Amino acid sequence: MTTMTAYQDLMAFQRETEALAEIAGRLGWDQETMMPRCSADQRAEETAAISHVLHQRRIDPRVEDWLGQIEDDALEPEAQAQMRLIRRDFNRTRKIPPKLATEIARVTSRAQGQWAEARANEDVAAFLPVLEQVVQLRQEEGHALAEGGDAYDALLNDYEPEAKAAEIDAMFAAMRPRLVALRTAALDRPAPAPVKGDFPADVQLALARDVAVAFGYDLDCGRIDLAVHPFSSGSGRDVRITTRTNADDPFNCIYSTIHEVGHASYEQGIDPAYLLTPLGEGVSIGVHESQSRIYENQLGRSRAFTGWLFERMTERFGDLGLDGPDAFYAAANRLHNGYIRTEADEVQYNLHVMLRFDLERALISGDLKVTDLEAAWNDRFAADFGFAVDKPSNGCLQDVHWSVGLFGYFPTYSLGNVYAGCLYEALRKAVPDLDDHLARGHLTPATAWLREHVQRHGGRYTPRDLIAQASGAQPGPEPLLSYLEEKFGALYGF
Repeated sequence: MTTMTAYQDLMAFQRETEALAEIAGRLGWDQETMMPRCSADQRAEETAAISHVLHQRRIDPRVEDWLGQIEDDALEPEAQAQMRLIRRDFNRTRKIPPKLATEIARVTSRAQGQWAEARANEDVAAFLPVLEQVVQLRQEEGHALAEGGDAYDALLNDYEPEAKAAEIDAMFAAMRPRLVALRTAALDRPAPAPVKGDFPADVQLALARDVAVAFGYDLDCGRIDLAVHPFSSGSGRDVRITTRTNADDPFNCIYSTIHEVGHASYEQGIDPAYLLTPLGEGVSIGVHESQSRIYENQLGRSRAFTGWLFERMTERFGDLGLDGPDAFYAAANRLHNGYIRTEADEVQYNLHVMLRFDLERALISGDLKVTDLEAAWNDRFAADFGFAVDKPSNGCLQDVHWSVGLFGYFPTYSLGNVYAGCLYEALRKAVPDLDDHLARGHLTPATAWLREHVQRHGGRYTPRDLIAQASGAQPGPEPLLSYLEEKFGALYGF
């Protein structure tokens, strides 16, 4: 069999695997949005079954035969990139026993529902037994993948290939003092007034839909639904997002929507030729987060765009209790003490991530027991933020990630912020009249640049190479920190 024949057979097989993975993703979307409450146990079995099928396909002996017959150097660059990802996935998957993969899918599906119920009831004790199962399973998986190396690094690489926890830890250590100093300086100044008014949920959702379209989200290939924890799901021609509403805070809905639109636009912007192939999805969670965060913050919370949004919100909600667009801009960027990561301001957001990063590393290493998690969270939160957690839903029960086994995921949020800082610096140079466009609610120059330099490539390049190509320099935290210091220094007058 020639290299090209083996490659074509492998890609045909891979296309079916990718399609099944999309079906598995749709099961997860349904569970978060529309599934009847009593269906949780049945859904756990369904999820476990399709996970087993996917695991078996990814280690199918035919895949190993095809890989052995293909000479990567004889392929075109895009095909070589496909092979890089297929080989990586094959080598990773065959290290995990099929029984373990199936059990992880079953337990995390069940744990997700138990987390939601425990969160609603403020009952940490009800969640800890299943969380302990999830942690034990992920520990076992991490050790299987690491083969004697660091188990947490092995899990981290599922979300950010080639990343190392020690490098991230060093980066966070460098970022923390400047973030804390900026937070302290801002919180010592009078806080901007928040928006006030009557914000009906249906009006929030209608506005969120309009904003999503303004940012380029193609609703013919997607939809917007409600969920406890907003997320994006799918790829190619079926990319769905969720958001949530808060009667007292319309920004929660608007900026959650913009954030998820950033994720969805990445998936919708990938070259259609990559559909249902390994290149047909975002290259890493960190790069994915770079798109959601630059949409939400550098673009969505800019002075120029908030001027446009102020007019739209005034039309929909009436008086917002603010004296014009400058006060609205300040309200949209208001630094404030709070418990919730997803509602945190730009300056403090990364401090929330750093807390989770340290705790989950300790859980996977075994240095922190699940039974001690709530106390460890509360102690660390008080030390980092200066006030006490008031209830579990504002503490260790606020995020869905650990219930579904996403250990190694949290640091990618801050990597996304770092990547976004690099991309925004390059974007402003490439589009010098960017603010004029944003002031008219015209996002296309910005989103088109991101589509061309990041999104269309899908998984073709490694994360760091992709950001370096797009921004013109190796990624690092300096552009992000400089952007934050300049923005909030001007906003708070120091």
